[in-house]
Amino acid sequence: MSSLLTDAMPLEPSWWEIALRIALTVVAGGLIGLDRERGGHSAGFRTTILVALAACLAMIQANLLLSVYGKTPGFFSQMDVLRFPLGVLTGVGFIGGGALLRRGDMMTGVTTAATLWFMTVVGLCFGGGQIVTGTVATVVAFIVLKPMKHLDTWLRCERKATLVVYGSSSDIPDLSDVLGPLECSALLVSLGPTEDGRIGATFELRWLAKDPDASARAILTAVCEAHEIAHFSMHSTTN
Repeated sequence: MSSLLTDAMPLEPSWWEIALRIALTVVAGGLIGLDRERGGHSAGFRTTILVALAACLAMIQANLLLSVYGKTPGFFSQMDVLRFPLGVLTGVGFIGGGALLRRGDMMTGVTTAATLWFMTVVGLCFGGGQIVTGTVATVVAFIVLKPMKHLDTWLRCERKATLVVYGSSSDIPDLSDVLGPLECSALLVSLGPTEDGRIGATFELRWLAKDPDASARAILTAVCEAHEIAHFSMHSTTN
């Protein structure tokens, strides 16, 4: 096992070894990409394969150039073959930045960008002949993206929302009695005129819940019984 992890980059790899590296990269990229494609994400099946394959080919190119690596007395410079994979990692950073999208308080594409970056590293592992490392990394990534995603259904996560309640300049609505039983805290952000000209108090709400929609409905129902609501919006992060 140790030889597979440490002596996996021969100076002159055979065509069969190169073909195996490329094939495993395509399989790994396809496995992760198919899961992302089924989830309707921007970087899906083909994109994930291409990113991993580009990293793999860059590492293979660096591997092939290792045999000519060195510095003779007649040369004034030395070629660094590892610039190829490092350049790919930098380029994928720009692609990942393009996958991120911010709409107000909602950020989308975070997991997609991280997946592209991770698959680049997997492609570098396979391209360098580190088959065991690349395979284990692919399995771990699939577990994180697929089975562990179901943890979201039972984990109590912090939820945030903005709530605007009608009031007056001399009477700030007190939400502690209403939100206390729901374990929701309310922080007064501002007090001023709303879009319709009336005075409204803006609160930032925070609470822990498994289901954000059900908990938000419970909060709205409780507040509506005691106050008149002008606006309510959830703060969420979508991957």
